[in-house]
Amino acid sequence: MSNEPIMALPQRGSGEGANFDEIIPREGTDAIKIDRVKDECGSDDLIPMWVADMDFRTPPFVFNAIRKRLEQGILGYTCQNPPYYESIIRWNKEQHGMDVTREMICYIPGVVSGIFLAVQAFTEKGDRILIQEPVYHPFCFVPEACKRQVVQSSLRRTETSFAMDFDRLRQDIKGCKMMILCNPHNPAGICWKKEDLQQVARICAEEGVVVVSDEIHCDMVFRGHKHIPFASVSEEARRISITLQAPSKTFNMPGIVASQAIVYDKKLREQYFNYIWGTDQDLGNVFACDCVMACYSDEGREWKQQMLDYVQGNIDLVVKRFAEECPQIRPIVPDASFLVFLDCTALGFKTQGELEHFFAFDAKVGMNSGAMFGKGGVGFMRMNVGSPRSIVNEAISRIINACHSYPLR
Repeated sequence: MSNEPIMALPQRGSGEGANFDEIIPREGTDAIKIDRVKDECGSDDLIPMWVADMDFRTPPFVFNAIRKRLEQGILGYTCQNPPYYESIIRWNKEQHGMDVTREMICYIPGVVSGIFLAVQAFTEKGDRILIQEPVYHPFCFVPEACKRQVVQSSLRRTETSFAMDFDRLRQDIKGCKMMILCNPHNPAGICWKKEDLQQVARICAEEGVVVVSDEIHCDMVFRGHKHIPFASVSEEARRISITLQAPSKTFNMPGIVASQAIVYDKKLREQYFNYIWGTDQDLGNVFACDCVMACYSDEGREWKQQMLDYVQGNIDLVVKRFAEECPQIRPIVPDASFLVFLDCTALGFKTQGELEHFFAFDAKVGMNSGAMFGKGGVGFMRMNVGSPRSIVNEAISRIINACHSYPLR
């Protein structure tokens, strides 16, 4: 990595194509993906493809925004100014067809923090909160840390992915105060259909349940697919929901911690936002608003599509090589995101621990265990393909070679 200070980073205009093949060494940079891979996977001699950030260079317009703030000379408290809100409003209208107004938006310090704040604002200790496993693990950990009861309403495994089980949802939702929805879904990368979301809204509205919709991957949808915001599917959905968004995954700047909540219903909004304001969680860091505005721009739109096309190529490579060279591993092809959920059940390991050991110590590829997402993830591993193609290809080769050389089970 260059030793030049951030102020000396080269300016790059939107007309120049990003180089996603560039390999940027992250050792010695306090990167969680590198420094904690042994804690997560059991070994540090791995290609790290686990934690959900990308290995691509953060786009130049983000650095330009940071540079401009640095040149101001004082890193003091900052507030959200009108252009910040206007960028969110414009982006949501252009990208997702959402009509949002200023009073519906509140800065939050990360989507997981937004979930925590919602749990605190709308539920009490002992209350029941429903999640649809397998799903992003903080959906379980956050409510449990707040002494709430987590109701695991499982998704249904299909031939190629997962689907909602509405009969089970109708039963499990009874007595719950909140549902945490993952849209698009992590780890399976599903863009839920409008009809599915309408059913969720109808069921939750009938039971008086608040829906917190984590839509952090909403801007990472591949060609041929479409993100449907939960709040857009019906009047019921608008009335009962809180939408959580962030540019951090899409533009590879999770360390900036810049997210927003959008709430249509006035009563719901006042309860949630007043709790956030009362706990001083709306201040943000000094770079947050500048970076959001930079991402939600024409430059951001162009870079985003370049990145998605590249990641789609990585996914195509994963699917093709496993199908041809190791069909026992069946990737769930995502509609969105740089995460690929690998169905490894046909490898024949007796326990999830054996599967994890195989990837860490035989294949030498560090990935998230599917079990961390719930019992429906047992037999799976989650692979982050947001990396230069040469790294993705090498990781695939290691896995395939390990499968071919491993004793028959």
